[in-house]
This record gives sequence, structure tokens and C-alpha cells, in this order.
Amino acid sequence: MTAVDEARKRLGRIGVGLMTPIAPAGEWRRAARRVEEMGYGSIWVNEAIGGREVFTQLSVLAAATERIVLGSAVANLWARHPATMQGAASVLADAYPGRFALGVGVSMGMLVEQSGQKWTSPLDRTREYFDGMDAAVDAAPVPEVPFPRLLAALGPKMQGLARDRADGALPAMMPVEHTRTARERLGPDKLLVVGQSAILATDPEQARGIARRTQLLEMPGSPYLRSLRSLGYDDAALAAGGSDEVIDACFNWGDETAIRTRIQEHLDAGADHVSVMVFAPDLASSADQLDHLAPALL
Repeated sequence: MTAVDEARKRLGRIGVGLMTPIAPAGEWRRAARRVEEMGYGSIWVNEAIGGREVFTQLSVLAAATERIVLGSAVANLWARHPATMQGAASVLADAYPGRFALGVGVSMGMLVEQSGQKWTSPLDRTREYFDGMDAAVDAAPVPEVPFPRLLAALGPKMQGLARDRADGALPAMMPVEHTRTARERLGPDKLLVVGQSAILATDPEQARGIARRTQLLEMPGSPYLRSLRSLGYDDAALAAGGSDEVIDACFNWGDETAIRTRIQEHLDAGADHVSVMVFAPDLASSADQLDHLAPALL
């Protein structure tokens, strides 16, 4: 069975993204166990350069849980040598068969420059990085169950690279039409995991305020802006944190039924799996919101 087949079987349809700031390990363990008990299929964690190193974090969560799939969304390729990326992923997949998915991402120029590194072409950098990972396969453990390698790919060139050099793509925070286009570019045999928000607020002003505080569309050089332009949104719609139309397209808000409907639209558009992210000040609050959503989503 291929890594894509295994992942589709084990992930199920709905997982969660725990994208919160630094917290003690005990809080992470408790949150992960709660999410697993709720019945979600996966937990995805992110990474900057420094701080909460993603493979160490995933190993903590794997040891604290029993069956849930754990994924990097994403492991920042500027944070480590490609052979280290391949080795770390292989060790986790070997230690926890069928419970690991590798999402790799190229980050953004501003963040890379802040780390003291020189930003280069994202496409070329990722292609060369995959070359380095592939060259390191023979030196790494061979997991009993193969793990999928996914690429955080928003635009057509990156999605083409995800199709040709990875097991699929891992876009996030984009409208339903982006998911549909991504599936068309990837074809039916690749894995498409989509990160989506869930804002439990029925007042439009409150919900959109929460969405705008993420500053998704205000970061210099944001790939989200480029992708939204390719979907037909103009500069006026994308200015000042995004128009109401843009916010409503990129963020899922409302009651449980409204959020479930929006998540289902992404599955209907071709996503294999949706990772649901809530915006909360701490892990316990995130788990509370996910628990509240579980009956509707699962």
C-alpha cells in the first residue's frame, strides 16, 4: 500500500490544527489526549524557526496518545538540513507506525531574513531541498508503514512540485474554489489535506474581527495574497486586512451547522482531509471549542 493509500485510510476526514504559542508540555499532552478522545483523526502542529521545534513536539504528542495521526503543518525547511528532515521524519514514522504525516513548507521571506538567512526562490529552494531529502533516504530508518510527504503549496507552480515530487499538498486558509483547483492540478492519486478555520461566532462583526486579527493578508510578501489574486480578488478587496467578501471566503464562521457546511464544501471540492483550526488564547480553550464542534463535524 502506498503512503497516500495508508494516509487516506488512517486520517479519516476531519482532524485539528493546534496552532497556539509556546505552552508547557503537560498542557500539550492533555490537549492531545482530549482531541483523540473526541474522535478526530489527526493533530497538526506548526513551526517557525526556533521555539517549538516540530519533530520534538510531535514526539511528545505521539507518546501521550495511542492512535491519532500526527502531522507537521508545516516543518519549516529553513530550520534544518534536508538530511535531518528526512531522518527525523523517518525516525518518528518508524517509532509510531502509521501515525505520522510530514508537511514541509518554505515559509516567507520576511521570517527567513529575520532568522539571519538569505531568502531565495521558494520554488528552486524547495526543489533542491527535496533532492537533498531523497539523497538521504538510504541513511534513514525504513518505517514499517510509509509516511506521506506533503508540500505547503498555494500557487500553481508549487502545486505542480507537490504533484511531481511529493505525495500531495497541504494548503491552508483558502476559499473553496482554491481547494477545487488544487485537486484538479494534483490529480486523483495525490493526497490533499486542507487547513481551515472555525470561528464559533454568529455576529458578523465579531467573527470578522477575530479573522482579521490573524493578519493573514497583511504580512509582507504573503503567498496568500498572490493566491487570492489568482482567484480573481483585486487589490481593493485585499487591502486593509481584506474586505468582508474576502474574509468570508477564507474564514469559516457561524454556528456549528454553518461551520460544518463550509468544511463539507472543501471535502466535496476534492479535499481528502480537513484540519480544523480554532483561534483561542490557550490549549485548554482550543480543546473546549473543538469538543463543542465535534458532534457537528464528526
